[in-house]
Amino acid sequence: CSPPPPPPCSPPRCCCGRRRSRLLAYGLVALGAGSALLLRFVPMPYGRYSSPRFGCPLPARPAWALQELPSLLVPLALAACGAAAGRWPNRLLLGGFVLHYLHRALIFPFLIRQGKPTPFFTFLLALLFCVYNGYLQGRSLSNYAEYPSGWLKDPCFIAGELRWLVGMAINIHSDHILRNLRKPGETGYKIPRGGMFEYVSGANFFGEILEWFGFALACCTIESLAFALCTLFILGSRAKQHHQWYLEKFEDYPKDRKILIPFVY
Repeated sequence: CSPPPPPPCSPPRCCCGRRRSRLLAYGLVALGAGSALLLRFVPMPYGRYSSPRFGCPLPARPAWALQELPSLLVPLALAACGAAAGRWPNRLLLGGFVLHYLHRALIFPFLIRQGKPTPFFTFLLALLFCVYNGYLQGRSLSNYAEYPSGWLKDPCFIAGELRWLVGMAINIHSDHILRNLRKPGETGYKIPRGGMFEYVSGANFFGEILEWFGFALACCTIESLAFALCTLFILGSRAKQHHQWYLEKFEDYPKDRKILIPFVY
């Protein structure tokens, strides 16, 4: 369930570009795996795990918007001059990636009510990741990914797009639940309930992982699969940390609630 291999490279510069893109994809997987290993010992310094030792605190809203912005702007810049960006499969796939980060960079930050300050080190890591991955996905879909004429009707594309859509909806709905746990004037943490939180502690993470694996299925590229795996490694580790924190924090936390995958894990 994958598009046919691209034709031989011409000119040679194109071959070098494709090889470099694949190497960057392998590097992204290694980055995700390394981060997951590190997160087993050091919680991600963000939100409830923030600490002054990870740099000066930055206001939550502008920090979030700025760190996510490269994943929106870099692909758009690459699409403006990409040889494959005018083809409909490439347009729709790149459009889905851009739509996600349009929400994350320009809408989500302004929905945050009382976000905790973001340590500079955390902000810098997120910014670099968005530059890296924004370039990787944008370059792949605007220059190298080639699809047959009937790709938009292919079962892989349709199934992948549906999973992407469902995953994005779960992610947005779960974030909505988290934002509205506390009433105005309330402080402290509460157990999230409703939606996918009835099944897993990391409902927002589950939605985003499902979203990017759907994206990878629709794209059928090494670069998109690398992003999905990296997301799984990092968000899976964060979901486990959250789950353990909830169990330690709340005696009445639902014992049958899984970590990340409903009914499984």
